[in-house]
Amino acid sequence: MVLTGRNRIEIVEKPVPEMVRPDEVLIRMKSVGVCGSDIHYYREGRIGRQAVQYPFTIGHEGSGIVEEVAGGVTRVKPGDRVAIDPAMPCYRCDQCRAGRYHTCRNLKFLGCPGQSEGCLQEYVVMPEESCYRLPDNVTFDQATLSEPLSIGVYAVDLSVPMKGARIGILGSGPIGISVLLPSLAQGADKLYVTDKIDERLRIAAEMGAHWTGNPDKQNVVNDILEHEPLQLDAVFECCGKQEAVDQAVKLLKPGGKLMIIGIPSFSRWSFDVDDLRRREICVQNVRRQNEAVEKTLHLISSGELRPDRMQTHYFSYAEVAEAFELVAGYRDGVMKAMIHFE
Repeated sequence: MVLTGRNRIEIVEKPVPEMVRPDEVLIRMKSVGVCGSDIHYYREGRIGRQAVQYPFTIGHEGSGIVEEVAGGVTRVKPGDRVAIDPAMPCYRCDQCRAGRYHTCRNLKFLGCPGQSEGCLQEYVVMPEESCYRLPDNVTFDQATLSEPLSIGVYAVDLSVPMKGARIGILGSGPIGISVLLPSLAQGADKLYVTDKIDERLRIAAEMGAHWTGNPDKQNVVNDILEHEPLQLDAVFECCGKQEAVDQAVKLLKPGGKLMIIGIPSFSRWSFDVDDLRRREICVQNVRRQNEAVEKTLHLISSGELRPDRMQTHYFSYAEVAEAFELVAGYRDGVMKAMIHFE
């Protein structure tokens, strides 16, 4: 499946990709999730400086079966079911040596323009370090969801101690839910979730949110502060909207932490400096995730994370264009659209 222009995605025939390095693995794809960043490329043709050169294959949330391995591979074998970590760091630069593989100076990322063709195709080649064998009780769809979930797991670990914390999540799409689940698992006391789509709020409530609100229908800041007059310990911005950042600053207590995960369509955030400075608000950007896929798969396998309710729509491979239009238009209460290759 390749993007051939803005709002255009088509099936084309290509040879099965070849392994060229001794550490590579050929994977037959089984499940792919449609991500919000995929929709940025589909609708706008870019995210920031990363612009699509057509034709281009997107997709980075995926799982499949190992079809073949190169001679130097020891991590997996043919027939293994695997989740794919889309990040491909160099393991040599200063960032990698510091353990910051997600900000590798030479990072390649699946489905990212100028870096690597995506996994929305029947076969994909990945380095073995990006392949994680699935526990027997983890499905292909759950493995695919481990990619956005690992972002939430990483973000929660990066934020504040969750035990007893009062947390805001602004944006209840897949990333918002991916923050909600590990926050609950780590003992957050109260979780306040907002979104402009009521069906997403219903899903958040079903999955454990203590309070939900729609900013198009109510003053969510005032309503949350009625419950929490001393304000919140941390707020996760998960929708890429300026108004959500403004709400987050008002919701945070002195010394609180603003976690920015959402990808905006614009190039600059703005902040109320007086609010930010006087309450010493900490602003933390979250860049994807760092070495959290294996941990996330374990949490799914153990039952500590139960992500299945995130899946709201299923499409065959031939229906990918329909899936992208559904997600891009936020139609039919879509949370996560899954593409199946059978």
